[in-house]
Amino acid sequence: MIVESGTKAKKIQAYLGKDYVVEASVGHIRDLPRGAADVPAKYKGESWARLGVDVDNQFTPLYIITPEKKGKVAELRDALKTVDELVLATDPDREGEAIAWHLLDTLKPKIPVRRMVFHEISEPAIRAAMENLRDVDHDMVDAQETRRILDRLYGYEVSPVLWKKVMPKLSAGRVQSVATRIIVQRERERMAFVSASYWDIAALLDAGADATPRQFPARLVAVDGTRVATGRDFGSDGALKASAKGKEAARALDEAGARRLAEALQGRAMAVESVESKPYTRKPYPPFMTSTLQQEAGRKLRFSTDRTMRSAQRLYENGYITYLRTDSTTLSESAIQAARQQARDLYGDAYVPAQPRQYNRKVKNAQEAHEAIRPAGEVFRTPGEVANEVDGDDFRLYELIWQRTVASQMADARGTTVSVRIAGTAATGEEVTFAASGRTITFPGFLKAYVETLDEGSDGQADDAESRLPELTKGQDLVAAALTPEGHTTNPPSRYTEPSLIKSLEELGIGRPSTYSSIIKTIQDRGYVWKKGQALVPSWIAFAVIGLLELHFSRLVDYDFTAAMEDELDSIAAGTQGRTDWLSGFYFGAAQGTEGSVARAGGLKKLVGINLEHIDAREINSVPVFDDVVVRVGRYGPYLERVRDGESQRANLPEDLPPDELTPEVAEQLFSVPQEGRSLGVDPVTGHEIVAKEGRFGPYVTEILPEPAEPPAPADGAKTRKKAPAKAKPRTGSLFKSMSIDSVTLDDALKLLSLPRLVGTDPESGEEITAQNGRYGPYLKKGTDSRSLTGEEQLFTVTLEEALEIYKQPKQRGRRAAAATPPLRELGKDSATGQPMVIKDGRFGPYVTDGETNASLRKGDSVEQLTDERASELLAERRAKAPAPKKKAAPARKAPARKKAPAK
Repeated sequence: MIVESGTKAKKIQAYLGKDYVVEASVGHIRDLPRGAADVPAKYKGESWARLGVDVDNQFTPLYIITPEKKGKVAELRDALKTVDELVLATDPDREGEAIAWHLLDTLKPKIPVRRMVFHEISEPAIRAAMENLRDVDHDMVDAQETRRILDRLYGYEVSPVLWKKVMPKLSAGRVQSVATRIIVQRERERMAFVSASYWDIAALLDAGADATPRQFPARLVAVDGTRVATGRDFGSDGALKASAKGKEAARALDEAGARRLAEALQGRAMAVESVESKPYTRKPYPPFMTSTLQQEAGRKLRFSTDRTMRSAQRLYENGYITYLRTDSTTLSESAIQAARQQARDLYGDAYVPAQPRQYNRKVKNAQEAHEAIRPAGEVFRTPGEVANEVDGDDFRLYELIWQRTVASQMADARGTTVSVRIAGTAATGEEVTFAASGRTITFPGFLKAYVETLDEGSDGQADDAESRLPELTKGQDLVAAALTPEGHTTNPPSRYTEPSLIKSLEELGIGRPSTYSSIIKTIQDRGYVWKKGQALVPSWIAFAVIGLLELHFSRLVDYDFTAAMEDELDSIAAGTQGRTDWLSGFYFGAAQGTEGSVARAGGLKKLVGINLEHIDAREINSVPVFDDVVVRVGRYGPYLERVRDGESQRANLPEDLPPDELTPEVAEQLFSVPQEGRSLGVDPVTGHEIVAKEGRFGPYVTEILPEPAEPPAPADGAKTRKKAPAKAKPRTGSLFKSMSIDSVTLDDALKLLSLPRLVGTDPESGEEITAQNGRYGPYLKKGTDSRSLTGEEQLFTVTLEEALEIYKQPKQRGRRAAAATPPLRELGKDSATGQPMVIKDGRFGPYVTDGETNASLRKGDSVEQLTDERASELLAERRAKAPAPKKKAAPARKAPARKKAPAK
């Protein structure tokens, strides 16, 4: 039997016993060539070789055994020699089916071969799967192969356009480019957003000594019958929206009006105008599928999608949960009974409905897995029962899945909602209306087990939130205990987080939930998106790339077109459409296909060929921000540019400045530091001008050297002018962390340029000791021996005696050196290990550590604002990356034996 991972192999081997040999393929063994070096020699001259797909021969893919899997394939071939049957037991989705086919096609076994599918790793599930073997599903294989070929054609044809017109090493992708566009579009909305201010009045009303609660909050909603404007009444331009047909226009209160009205209502009688009470019912949430698990783990546990999927994979492979890549919310009969029984045992009969709940959904672009993500087995193990076996992320995720599954089979939550209107008349004659609302939960039902977390930035109310109002009757008199005018401002739409981006992609029908994790990781790795806290922020490179694609390849990043493409790919999986015909239309063009499709436009190859020559690189890499200011995306990073008095002005852009925070005020401040630098004065010793500049790697000071004199003209009869002497390099020095480009002085600069400083000579060895400021901080150097200093000021203050004392101490490396340095900041405990976390300053910049694992802070992370959740996420990502293997010394190569001359 061949499965995909070693963990699964070990687990299943124990179930099947000595009659079976269970091996792991460790994922895919074959793929398209990754580069020219991977293409076999006999194909290198082919026109299609760089694609790895023979587009002229029915889009036949060129598969190669990936270099790192050649040893594994040899092992599997050896194992086949001693068995009498082969069972391919890879994952039950398209990717798993493709892996099974590649194994079959590569190994070419001469023994019977069967395909086995299971959705959880438990002995009953494996035994049941062994009774239901089948053949490899070639429709599923075709569907996966078509997607792989499509992504290769898309990436290999469109990415070179980005290399030529934007920047080398960029990439385009069928789903990654659309996901990037969604994030860029949201940032554009934020940049264009104009905030509006509005006012209202918050009241604290008193219902009398007999009421419980006696006082309750209310808010002004109308004046003289006209509704008071709230945030939703304003557009993104900051103006009040025009009233819709049949709806009243809202009235915006300003500060003066709100204060005047509040004063006029002081001591005035108020009375209940209406009381409306309604029953409240909330049904349970369905069990998790891949996308909802990723979203909720992001919201509730602050996990990235990558972290969620890694943890879920471990839980699945070790037999704790069912298969993690699924679009189904269905539960098997045994799972429903297990969930109902646990709910009954934990909460009582009243919390379990008479009839089981089944969650069937019509999923656009559904995956094939037949069941939701749930605890494995026919009897669920509680989190307490697995606590000694799993910990950290895996325990927290198992607990989440268990809670959601049990809650899905529990009774509805019930309660009452109350809406109250209160009327009054101001001393100035205005008729005012206040509103108050309350919710009480009389029976919590499933909320006893699980409450879904709201998205960041959502102004909604949690399902278990209660707000109690006293018993009120129409006409009842009330007294205003407090009237407080309150000002508000409208906010731009929130940036996407990983959970909200997944939700948006799913709603648009773009991509697959099983691929969302890798897509989000890719757009961050490519530099298109970076994280600020939990928010996804697009880079200026992303603006340039998306601008190019929207202008010249609009269909490729159109949301509806991308979703429609998924439907067409599904028709291939269903066997209702031919793979070759569809790929031919997409690449070469065809008369059939949806209106406006790439096929109707002449195909991808023609689209790229026609558009490439018309793309103006300067236009594409210029992002207008306001007035005459544009952001230019250059080969060495983005910068600001504008034209003033006929001359171009440029300014460097800090890498960690989000696009929507680039305001006219910030731009003016950046332009105030000219690219040629801020002049600090003249070095009295050399007479050279000293300037402070903003560089790619931070601010620094340098000297302006005079231009070298031209060498004299050649003497009569001489053939050439003498070679000019090598150009001298100016002294430079990075600013200390305590310095800024605006405040650094000439004295500061001269001290920085004086480095390295000679501290003295070691009386024993006679070697000079110097104090230097390096890339990784301040240090002492004696010959080849360097020692770190604790602070930048020590560069100028350390004495020879202090330096000699430092050199007497044993040299500390790695963890010991880090342990000796006080942390920059202390954090809470890591959610995975329970160990306290601290932020330290290392050779490569600040990093977070729990004492065992170190993880560098990323772009957008700051020492001051790093949260415990983000620190745990960085550590989890670092743990997931296996340490780089140590390079072994290459064995000495023997000289090849000399060939003998052939016998004559």
